[in-house]
Amino acid sequence: MGIVEEAQNVKIIGDGQQTVVLGHGFGTDQSVWKHLIPHLVEDYKVVLYDNMGAGTTNPDYFDFERYRSLEGFAYDLLAMFEELRIDSCVFVGHSVSAMIGAIASITRPALFHKIIMLSSSPRYLNDEDYFGGFEEEDLEQLFEAMQSNYKAWCSGFAPLAVGGDMDSAAVQEFSRTLFNMRPDIALSVAQTIFQADMRSILPLVTVPCHIIQSMKDMAVPVVVSEYLHRNLGGLSIVEVMQSDGHLPQLSSPDVVIPVILRHIRYDIAA
Repeated sequence: MGIVEEAQNVKIIGDGQQTVVLGHGFGTDQSVWKHLIPHLVEDYKVVLYDNMGAGTTNPDYFDFERYRSLEGFAYDLLAMFEELRIDSCVFVGHSVSAMIGAIASITRPALFHKIIMLSSSPRYLNDEDYFGGFEEEDLEQLFEAMQSNYKAWCSGFAPLAVGGDMDSAAVQEFSRTLFNMRPDIALSVAQTIFQADMRSILPLVTVPCHIIQSMKDMAVPVVVSEYLHRNLGGLSIVEVMQSDGHLPQLSSPDVVIPVILRHIRYDIAA
């Protein structure tokens, strides 16, 4: 096992000809794909991994300077592709991982047959002529709450993000993976994500992008999916699902898994 494989808990399952790589979002780990994986293993080679900083990774490997920007995570992704000798894949990126995949694809477009962007945003902060969903004060309050009492913040944030009550299995699952993160690392990663502005790089993303979005998502307004569609440099398509929350693959698998599978299987008609 290579250095990157070990550090990022890489798992490879299935033995299909085409490779599907699954990238998770903030506060989760590869277990977030548990409802999707059984539908893929017969037809695809599936690569699962954890982003550095996830609760399942060794916190000693987390470099606060490297991961101050999303490029650090994109370099990790490219290093993993190189170590695993992946020369082409369908990349499914949830939330921040969609942007990480997009950044990586600018450097090495041939590695990406297409990117499926689930609940993804190039910028969370509102700006002139741009609605990202958050004001500066919202983010300041969020970071402050994470710093002052991380466990309490997790308990409040999980149901908001998932869009369910505290007793739902999806909220409990997200609470578990969120709480597994070391608080200082969680804060650092949250700051990197919520303060990022990837709008300027979108025209440089030339690989086909399938944008999938929940109708209601506290972190990503529906208009953001249209913004991505208009500004990406290659072919793109948008599908807004009748689902709630930022982790629809956990909270509404019956609705969401068939949609993801369809976008994995079928390319955008040029």
